[in-house]
This record gives sequence, C-alpha cells and structure tokens, in this order.
Amino acid sequence: MIYGVGTDICDIRRIRTSLAKYGERFAQKVLSEREVAIWHKRSARWPDRGVRYVATRFSAKEAFSKAIGLGMRMPMTWRACELSNLATGQPVITLHGTLKDWFEARSLRAHVSVSDESDYATSYVVVEKIIP
Repeated sequence: MIYGVGTDICDIRRIRTSLAKYGERFAQKVLSEREVAIWHKRSARWPDRGVRYVATRFSAKEAFSKAIGLGMRMPMTWRACELSNLATGQPVITLHGTLKDWFEARSLRAHVSVSDESDYATSYVVVEKIIP
C-alpha cells in the first residue's frame, strides 16, 4: 500500500552558490558523514561532479521528507537520511537514529530514483507500507 509519494527538483546552480559561500559547513549540514567522504573524493577528481553529488542528495532528501509527510521536521533531519547505491548502482535510502526508529515503527519501505543534468537534479520517492 502506498504511504506517500515525494518529488523534488533542485537547481544545481543554487547548490554551487551555497557551496561557494558556505563550503564545508553547507555540505556538513546536508550530507551524512559517509556522504561527505564521497563528496570529497568526487570533488577532488572533478569539482562539478561533486556539486552534482550534493544536489542529488539534497533533492532526494527533500523528496523523501515529502513522501513521509514530515517535511524537514523531527525526526526527519538532513544527516539522518542518507542516499547510497547498491553494487548494481540502484540508489537506496538508509536511515539513522530516531528517523530510522520512526520509519520502522510504521513498517515503511522507500524506493528512490534520482537524476541530474547540467542545471537540475530531480528525485522521486515512493514510500510504501509493508502489510504482513
């Protein structure tokens, strides 16, 4: 059963501006510890790829917050929600702390899709209620 659907489009130029203005502080606010490490690696090899990485994570977390119906209110926080990839490349959402507890208590499962182009990143999240 569908619990919620969320979508978000993010202007990558806006993320680039925030990173230029706030740098590491902005990344630390939006990204989990693991995501920050990946961002550093991607940015070192190709700075624009690092910016797009942050934009896709920002977009996916916004879409997820909409799909669960909380927006950016507790227990939903930027760093408690992490976007990673399976070995196949499929993006998955991993939750931490009280957000994970809240999500599991409701027997929910998330499905995410992300995409980016030169100026925009977009994300779609479908959250389903697992019925035993």
